[in-house]
Amino acid sequence: MRQHAAKSTNATGGTIGHTRKAYLGIRNLMLHNELAPGQKIAYRDLAERLGMSQTPIIQALKWLEFQQLVRHEPNRGYFTAPIDPKEVEEIYEVRETLELSLLPGIVRTIDRTGVRTLRSALEAHLKASREIYLAERLHRDMEFHLTLAQLSGNQVHCKILRDLFDLLYLKYSGNVLFSTSMDSADADHQALFDSIAGGDLKTARRTLSGHIRRVREHVLRGLRELTDAKTQAGI
Repeated sequence: MRQHAAKSTNATGGTIGHTRKAYLGIRNLMLHNELAPGQKIAYRDLAERLGMSQTPIIQALKWLEFQQLVRHEPNRGYFTAPIDPKEVEEIYEVRETLELSLLPGIVRTIDRTGVRTLRSALEAHLKASREIYLAERLHRDMEFHLTLAQLSGNQVHCKILRDLFDLLYLKYSGNVLFSTSMDSADADHQALFDSIAGGDLKTARRTLSGHIRRVREHVLRGLRELTDAKTQAGI
């Protein structure tokens, strides 16, 4: 009886492990823009690329559908979600509200360890901004903002912020959304670090708000240009 239970547990664990591997693999493809917005997802192709059967691929897609990163159409299969400029604008608005709400507590309670932690995230971002690989730059940009949020100690807000980054970085094309000037992002992050480390809440708020709004406007302009180009090409 115990042997049967052990086998069942191992089988379940193996299934979950394969599904998680498929889930992470698909996320990685989305992050590297190998699955474009609005594209039909071929199970067989994904299974071959990730070196596994189609079953964990389908289970992983259900997981991604629950997170609203892909969509399912009856009798047609799964698709990556199409670009929705209104959703993108709303995501940035929520990001701004959420991140700004955490700043007072961060500035009030940050200690030397917190400053060192934030400085490390800043240095990693500044180094990655010179990388040719978009995914690395996106990851370090996200980690800087998440590190800042985590210094507030508010785990719920951090989870929501990470989910928002998932929507931006995975659901949409990074090449479209994040072609903003890295020099501008570098300067904004450096100024934000300096104001927080110096206990200047007013400047920190102004810097963070301005940074997020500039990126949002840049992204929305890029999406409009992409839409216009597709319209002219008859796509």
